[in-house]
Amino acid sequence: LTNVFFCKCCAPFCSGSLQIQFANTEDKQEFSKFPTKAGRRSLSRSISQSSTDSYSSAASYTDSSDDETSPRDKAQVNTHGSSDFCVKNIKQAEFGRREIEIAEQDMSALISLRKRAQGEKPLAGAKIVGCTHITAQTAVLIETLVALGAQCRWTACNIYSTQNEVAAALAETGVPVFAWKGESEDDFWWCIDRCVNTEGWQANMILDDGGDLTHWVYKKYPSVFKKVRGIVEESVTGVHRLYQLSKAGKLCVPAMNVNDSVTKQKFDNLYCCRESILDGLKRTTDIMFGGKQVVVCGYGEVGKGCCTALKALGAIVCITEIDPICALQACMDGFRVVKLSEVIRQMDVVITCTGTVPHAVTFITSALIITVSSKHIRTSIKYASLRSPELTWERVRSQVDHIIWPDGKRVVLLAEGRLLNLSCSTVPTFVLSITATTQALALIELFNAPEGRYKQDVYLLPKKMDEYVASLHLPNFDAHLTELSDEQAKYMGLNKNGPFKPNYYR
Repeated sequence: LTNVFFCKCCAPFCSGSLQIQFANTEDKQEFSKFPTKAGRRSLSRSISQSSTDSYSSAASYTDSSDDETSPRDKAQVNTHGSSDFCVKNIKQAEFGRREIEIAEQDMSALISLRKRAQGEKPLAGAKIVGCTHITAQTAVLIETLVALGAQCRWTACNIYSTQNEVAAALAETGVPVFAWKGESEDDFWWCIDRCVNTEGWQANMILDDGGDLTHWVYKKYPSVFKKVRGIVEESVTGVHRLYQLSKAGKLCVPAMNVNDSVTKQKFDNLYCCRESILDGLKRTTDIMFGGKQVVVCGYGEVGKGCCTALKALGAIVCITEIDPICALQACMDGFRVVKLSEVIRQMDVVITCTGTVPHAVTFITSALIITVSSKHIRTSIKYASLRSPELTWERVRSQVDHIIWPDGKRVVLLAEGRLLNLSCSTVPTFVLSITATTQALALIELFNAPEGRYKQDVYLLPKKMDEYVASLHLPNFDAHLTELSDEQAKYMGLNKNGPFKPNYYR
């Protein structure tokens, strides 16, 4: 017997009459160490404080590290004698390996792809430089790419989302990783440069999330950019940048728009945000949503996921939209569609989902501001103006800041305006398996495509590939597809094996 707890309702009855029998003296001595009532209050405060230290990244073993030395100033070597990496603490690799193994259990489709294509090595000769969130799930993707023959160098697309122990685990296996949680802006660009600029190694493929890596290579290393065989981009912001380059005639390599693939939009954006929005908010603020007034800016797939979750907890949700189609969907789903300026003073929570909040912060009396989609939302919410000398910033805990106006008005800003669901929590592994498999297939497609198939432009993932990604995940649910008969296929004008939707279907 190690611990005995009484709930409030039965403590008056149990505490006086319960006689505890111990098997031996050692057990009794151990039980006597249990804290007194005052000690329990102290213990509770201690536990509460320690739990807030880990809110910013779920179960990260290195969040509360007392080592404030910048990884750039450390000399670290893995067990293979390599120092071609920069992580928080290479000694955390064992912890990271355990997290990767857990992630693999719910990413069976990616593991299946790894096994199916491992003998063929479809990425042999590929030198992939990547800039994504570095989590246990993306580590499974990176190790899959390596198993398929690629050489990889990796950095983080977000200064807050890196799981330090996972970065260490990757570095231990020989993947050059340059990332740690809590990088400065200068560290961020330094890490990207270290990935790209290395002697005797030149990237021929880019996997990006947000467009920062692509932008850096395009601006700083134009000769490298011109020799890249393909770019795979998975974010709204990054895709927008690629289309801008293409429109200006400056995109000299083919690029694959994974963000607008069906498997990304209908699964990652919707189901991932439906679960991670609450996870991130609960970790950082302990907020109760029943009866809270919440405005969600944008009712795309991300907004739909967030609204579904918030409504289920009893929040009073309204929507802002610029698109009449999305606005009509919101109305028919039971949400009010409003102008932000009309309701902002009454809102408890403001959530941006690739939308903007133009000048709205000025009118908020007291609210929580977060973003769950656009990587560069800090531009949308006028982040720079919030750093003006007139405003006072108070750090509440990691990733949580009070911004106080001279008249006493204050708002709570999470993750300094960056992504909530990867800065302040984690995301569902299974959904990331879908996105990661899509990214892997896009890389294989671009790298192995015969010359002339793809021009210097931005392309959507072929629908057949979308359907293949979905089919790899169906066994997890013991799902069985119906097969068309020859007569049915002929009548519908389809191939029995797909694709079943036109390329323009989204």
